[in-house]
Amino acid sequence: MKLAIVFGTRPEVIKVATVYLKAKEMGIDVKMIATAQHREMMDMMLGVFGISPDYDMNIMKKNQSLNHISSAVFLKLDEIIQKERFDWLFVQGDTTTAMTSALCAFNRGVKVGHIEAGLRSGNLKDPFPEEMNRRVIDQVSDLMFAPTKMSCENLKKEGHEEKRIVITGNTVVDALFYIRDKFDLKVIRESIVKEEDYILVTLHRRENWGEKMSNILKGIKRFSKETGKKIVFPVHLNPKVRKVVFEELEGFENALLIDPVNYVEFLSLLSSAAIVASDSGGVQEEAPSFGKFVVVCRNTTERPELIREGYGILAGTSEEGVYKALIKGIEEKLDGKNPFGDGKASERIISYILE
Repeated sequence: MKLAIVFGTRPEVIKVATVYLKAKEMGIDVKMIATAQHREMMDMMLGVFGISPDYDMNIMKKNQSLNHISSAVFLKLDEIIQKERFDWLFVQGDTTTAMTSALCAFNRGVKVGHIEAGLRSGNLKDPFPEEMNRRVIDQVSDLMFAPTKMSCENLKKEGHEEKRIVITGNTVVDALFYIRDKFDLKVIRESIVKEEDYILVTLHRRENWGEKMSNILKGIKRFSKETGKKIVFPVHLNPKVRKVVFEELEGFENALLIDPVNYVEFLSLLSSAAIVASDSGGVQEEAPSFGKFVVVCRNTTERPELIREGYGILAGTSEEGVYKALIKGIEEKLDGKNPFGDGKASERIISYILE
């Protein structure tokens, strides 16, 4: 069996790394293919897991558009597929890299496996373009690795054959356990910020750029002023994000604005936070393992398990909504049980295709 795993962003590396390591452990001929949709942040993650890509397309350019990413991936991946003649190609999640790679493999008759299939917000334009990407990938996938029962039900409601769906848990929990067992997170956190019980913030989503992000930050700042809790914010490298963040928080004495951190450093920050405010999908999946409440700074979420199980609240993007959600969330006491997985998703995925 010959397997390709394609990735292009930091979250993708996190969620495919343990699948790759498990495939190698179980004797599969597996190639890692990087598009470098996000160059610096992707490279940062590869070093954490000790992985080097077999192919690196290096497609990223300044002010790149979604169509540039798509066209570049199509052309470069097509050459690799024709050369290697893979049996399977795996993609993860909802990026433009994942969607385009899945279509490229489908067009060449390569079987497609979708890691983290079946997540839905119900709004094709929110998150944009991620909701559309997920639906397209699932349409062309031979196997859909659904992380939860709810994501499985989403796929069945859309008419996908049950035999193409496998409930595995989410591979992000595998990655989290891998890191937690390998590193002293407290020592690493103390090298970044000495105190505990801060507000950990991450914001980057395209649909929140501009006024929405400004309003979210105003709500967080207001909460920080009232409670005295420090804001710790690893700021995304995207200039559209950085512009808003520094306009709102630069000079605010209770805010620590730092450059993006690697995954080990991020988990160390997550482990010591009082509460999390984020528009990230991955953070919604990671925080429950540390017993942290998430204020989801979005109008929709394709991870409703977080809300249903009481690990988070959908705050919207208004100043008042975010502020009130933080006030409510700071009082919540959580048990550390993660509704998204048990750390064995990668093993289930590889075992299933071997069977």
